[in-house]
Amino acid sequence: MSARNREALALLPSALLVTAGFAAIFLKRDAFLSNASLTYGAVFLGLCLVGHLVIRFTAPNADPYLFPLVAVLACFGLVELYRIDESFARLQAQWFVVGLGLFAFTMVVLRDYHLLERYRYTIAAGSLLLLVLPRMPVIGEATNGAYLSIRLGPFSFQAAEFAKIGIVIFLAGYLRETRQVLIHGGRRFLGMSLPPLRHFGPLLAIWGTAMLLLIFIRDLGAALMFFGAFLALLYVATGKKRYPLLGLGAFALGAYVVGGRVGHVQDRVAAWQNPLDPVLFGADIADQGKPGFGSSYQLAQSLFAQADGGLFGRGFGQAELLTRVSDGGTVTTELLPASQTDMIYALITNETGLIGAAAILLTYLLIVQRGFRIASLARDPFSKLLATGLTSVFALQVFVIVGGVTKVIPLTGVTLPFISYGGSSVMANFILLALLMRVSEDARRPT
Repeated sequence: MSARNREALALLPSALLVTAGFAAIFLKRDAFLSNASLTYGAVFLGLCLVGHLVIRFTAPNADPYLFPLVAVLACFGLVELYRIDESFARLQAQWFVVGLGLFAFTMVVLRDYHLLERYRYTIAAGSLLLLVLPRMPVIGEATNGAYLSIRLGPFSFQAAEFAKIGIVIFLAGYLRETRQVLIHGGRRFLGMSLPPLRHFGPLLAIWGTAMLLLIFIRDLGAALMFFGAFLALLYVATGKKRYPLLGLGAFALGAYVVGGRVGHVQDRVAAWQNPLDPVLFGADIADQGKPGFGSSYQLAQSLFAQADGGLFGRGFGQAELLTRVSDGGTVTTELLPASQTDMIYALITNETGLIGAAAILLTYLLIVQRGFRIASLARDPFSKLLATGLTSVFALQVFVIVGGVTKVIPLTGVTLPFISYGGSSVMANFILLALLMRVSEDARRPT
């Protein structure tokens, strides 16, 4: 069976999951099963087949499993968002269509992705501008203390989602050009051979950007994501362990200094260390019978929801999300705040159990494995570094949000790719997927 036929066949499970998920929600809500779930499944399959046809005609040799794996993640997201609020699911479905359009546009127009290397400095400047704009007056928008979004009239988008792709393109092009200098180095310091400053300076600027994100934008998640991808690319380009070790040390030092002086970061770390602390949890607010929650309320409720899911989960539509009852009456507050964005992994774990959560993580791991396989098959250094960087930033984004929800690291505001509600995330990750497919086509094309 050809690669493209395997891809088409692999899209069927995602359509069946959409049908089964909506059927379970309809049975829970109305105890009546209509044919709407079949309609939703058929529409989802039709959209995925459109993406498949784009790949078939523009990249016939590309990896056959990446797109079906993304379809599985997207179907989980649509079902859970519909379960939370139908309006979220409708908007997410619209963004899914727009993302597919951007995916097709990238696949058709960017036949030779090596052109990106030529404009790496322009792309880097645009990416840094995107990261700074959320802090600007009028167009900048703060969310939970972090400046993440840019608002232009009725529309808003998260700049970091698109900037991550630009930063990776710049690093891949720059390291392709200077890797030999970085490998052989120049002056020696503390027994190590270091490259000239003019070659290492732009890389130090990336470290400075990560610190800027912590101080100026207050975006801990993006800082971890960008700098982690930078270290991964640096190691792949040079093969020298000293650079990632020095980078980790520099980031740890910078995070320690910044964390002691930026209140937003301090609050996140305190909530992470003691999520059940009555003061941080906001128990005094609840005792007063007022809506609201403390800084650790979100993380604590996430841990409770995941534990409550058990092995097999409560079932679709069974999680409690909106209200709780106190001695003074009903207090309207969210039991799982931001369940459609930051906390959607906790909601999935609650309703599908450990088995469902493991299935989601395995799907992400398979995508990461396919991405690194594409990097290993790439025929030129830029392609290898580009695929490595895109895969690394994708994997780190998953780690940052899942690690925050499960209390492995402090909770941050990044989204779970292809599952969390948000148009910026869907569009940016579809562009990332298209670039990976382009590299895969170039690597797998018969010579």
